[in-house]
Amino acid sequence: MKRKLTFLVVFLILILAACTSKQSSNEKEEEKNKENEIVDATESKVDGLKTTNFEILTGNEFTIVAKKAIHQLNSKVTVEAFTFNGSVPGSQIRVKEGEKVKINFKNELPEPTSIHWHGIPLPNEMDGIPGVTQNAVQPGESFTYEFIASVPGTYMYHTHQDAVNQLDKGLYGSFIVEPKEKTYDRDYTLMLDEWISSSAVSDMSSGDMAGMDNSNMNGMDHSNMSGMDHGSSSNDQEQSGNASMGHNMNMYDIYTMNGKSGEAIEPLKVKEGEKIRIRLANIGYLPHNIHLHGHTFKVVAIDGQELNEPKEIKDQLISIAPGERYDIEFTADNPGEWYLECHGDMEGSKGMKAMIQYEGNNDSNDKSNQDEKLPIFSYTNYGNATNGGFTLDQKYDVEYTMDLNGNNTDNIWTINGKTFPNTDGINVNKGDLVKVKLVNNSPTGVIHPMHLHGHFFQVLSKNGHPLDGAPIFKDTISLEPGDEYVVAFEADNPGNWLFHCHDLHHATAGMVDMIKYEGFQPSFTPDPNANNKPE
Repeated sequence: MKRKLTFLVVFLILILAACTSKQSSNEKEEEKNKENEIVDATESKVDGLKTTNFEILTGNEFTIVAKKAIHQLNSKVTVEAFTFNGSVPGSQIRVKEGEKVKINFKNELPEPTSIHWHGIPLPNEMDGIPGVTQNAVQPGESFTYEFIASVPGTYMYHTHQDAVNQLDKGLYGSFIVEPKEKTYDRDYTLMLDEWISSSAVSDMSSGDMAGMDNSNMNGMDHSNMSGMDHGSSSNDQEQSGNASMGHNMNMYDIYTMNGKSGEAIEPLKVKEGEKIRIRLANIGYLPHNIHLHGHTFKVVAIDGQELNEPKEIKDQLISIAPGERYDIEFTADNPGEWYLECHGDMEGSKGMKAMIQYEGNNDSNDKSNQDEKLPIFSYTNYGNATNGGFTLDQKYDVEYTMDLNGNNTDNIWTINGKTFPNTDGINVNKGDLVKVKLVNNSPTGVIHPMHLHGHFFQVLSKNGHPLDGAPIFKDTISLEPGDEYVVAFEADNPGNWLFHCHDLHHATAGMVDMIKYEGFQPSFTPDPNANNKPE
């Protein structure tokens, strides 16, 4: 009897051990799958909003986790991406105007990173610039960002640590500050970006890009591509594709909306009679010319700032440079299937289009024409004039000129002949009125979308001609070769603030300046072991 009992106990122990081992094995397999999950198109609905591929977070406290994931761009191409909360784009953050926001950020990537809140006016210590406003967040560590969302509008968040590489791998998301009163029925956000397929890398490996690692396109070190003219003129690049380039940027061969390309992009559904707002945000490195087919529309906001009495327009291209955001509104008054699409003959252009799909409509005609030549919208004479606060001939405390220059041969991009961190900087006191003249003296085909952190500036003139439409306030201004813009702002947010080209290949090659407030002392101590890379 004792032998039988002993045998039974041993038998049960062996079964339990086998089950435990199997469970442990399954848990490990599930954990492995979780780490490498394909981020499929999913739907999130919040207050009538519909998105694909990412969730919408509302409230005033959030958790954002940077981690790797396998991301599917279209039916044929997947990539190993850097993500916020497991998707590309990362979770959309939506808050109410005036709310105090708290974001608990955790880094689960194998390298340091950070979050910059692109376009949002906030305290300097929350700006997310490694080595300038904080130390980079190390693998396994966390950082808490807190600020008040004081200005409604369309914004973005993205890494600012070695961003030329990390952002290109998908480390970005959208941030929407909703106004107290809405004027629209449905609200869509589309983040525009470009990716490189492995076949494009293979095609280039025998030419300009020889020596690159073809086996993993996301392992490319884009900091070595600083001389690339991939920010070519919106006219040349998107319309003709014949821009002069130091390197052939055809390797960016997959263009995406919200991380998806071609048929993988979910339709934007509407009902007849509804007013629709579409927020277009360019997080990539190329300008894109976007056209809304079949409808008149208004450009209601640029870089998150509402325009005064915008007028209806039709069949014009909205040229959106890296770092810029354009909000358009239209009334769904023409049932059918239409497209919001990128015009141009670059290889990736065809994949950047979203269908405007009326609910209950069975019209399946393809009303796309991405090769059509259309005029490009200009904000310099759009909307009705009103007092914007600054004029060209008023007295300013500080005046500064930025000569934007460089060349593809040396892979050096300069401001006033110098590269960051040796650029001169703009020294200001709090309350100063500042006027900046920006001039693009770079070679033909090279644009510079210049982004100012922590402030909005008013655009006063273009190429010597004052703006004669609605006052235009921006945080990113795109200069084509030969362009000269004059902008003005009030120094009302103490700190050390970057003013840099948002073609990050140019930024990492030196095109970065800084606004420096007299007497300001950073609240952090730079750590030489943090591997801080602010661009």
